[in-house]
Amino acid sequence: MSSMSTTANPAERFEPHRGRLLGLAYRMLGSMADATDAVQETYLRWHAADREEVADARAFLITTTTRICLDLLTSARARREAYVGPWLPEPVLDTAALTPDAHTELAEDLSVALLLTLDRLSPLERSAFLLHDVFDLSFAEIARTLERSEAACRQLASRARARVREARPRGSTGPAAPPGTVDAKHAQLMAAFAAATQAGDVEALMHLLAADVRVVTDGGGKVPAAVDVVEGADRAARFLVEVTRKRPGQWWRDHFTVRFASVNGLPGVVVDGSEGPVQTTAFEIEDGVIRALYVVRNPDKLRHLAAAPAPRTR
Repeated sequence: MSSMSTTANPAERFEPHRGRLLGLAYRMLGSMADATDAVQETYLRWHAADREEVADARAFLITTTTRICLDLLTSARARREAYVGPWLPEPVLDTAALTPDAHTELAEDLSVALLLTLDRLSPLERSAFLLHDVFDLSFAEIARTLERSEAACRQLASRARARVREARPRGSTGPAAPPGTVDAKHAQLMAAFAAATQAGDVEALMHLLAADVRVVTDGGGKVPAAVDVVEGADRAARFLVEVTRKRPGQWWRDHFTVRFASVNGLPGVVVDGSEGPVQTTAFEIEDGVIRALYVVRNPDKLRHLAAAPAPRTR
C-alpha cells in the first residue's frame, strides 16, 4: 500500500477494527451508547493522526480506545453513585459483533455476571485483564497502553483474573444461541417459569429457582423496578408472582409482545411495546434451575435495541 492510499483513506484502515474496538469499549464501560461514542472519538483521533508514522494500526487504535474509556470511567463512576437501584450493563442481543479475533477462554463471554465483575474492578485492573485475557495483547503492549511497567500490568491482570474466576457462574448455560433464538431446553424451562408466574403458583416457581437465586431489576429510577436485589427462592418467587399480578392480562397482551432472544449470550426474552423494546430479561441457568434473573427496564439502556423477528427455538 502506498503512502498516498494509507493517508488518503483513514476509514478504509479503520473499519476492519471497528467491531473489535466496540467490543473492548463495551466491556470497559458496560454501555453501548458510551462505547459507540468512545469508538467514534477513536476514529476522530485516527483521522487527525499522522498515519504515515503509525506502524501498527491495531495497536494504535486499541491503545487510543482504552485511554478514552479510562477517561470516561471517571465520569461514569460519578454518575453511578447517584444511580437509583441496582445498575446493570446495557443489554446486547448480537454478541458475535463484539467478539474479538482472539480465541481466548473469555473471548465470547459477554454475560451479565462477567460484566458486573468487571465493573467492580479498578479501571486499570479491568484494562489489563481485558487487553491480555480477552484481546490477547502481550504485556509489553499493555504496558505501553497503560503507561505502567510490564510487572505492574501482570499484577493488575492477575488480581483481576482471580476476581473473575471467583465470580463467574460455576455451571454453564451453554454457548450463546444466535440472535432471536433460544436453546429448546432453556425455552422449555423459561416457558414453565412464565406459566408458574402467570398462574401465581409460588411452589411451582420455587422448584425452577436455585435456592440462592438473585433477581436484579434495573429501572434507573425512570420506570418501576425493585430498588434492591431480591435474593432467595421464596422471596424471589413471591416477588415475581406479585409483579405479574399487577399487570392486567388482556391489556398486557394487547399492548406488548414477548419474544425469545439471546441476551448477553444468555437465554432471555425481550418485551416489545409499540415503539420498541421496553424490557429485557436474561436467565442465568445452572444445573437445570434459574440461578439469576437480570431485568433491564431503564429506557435509556434499551434505545439501541431494535425490534426483531418473531421468536423461534432451535
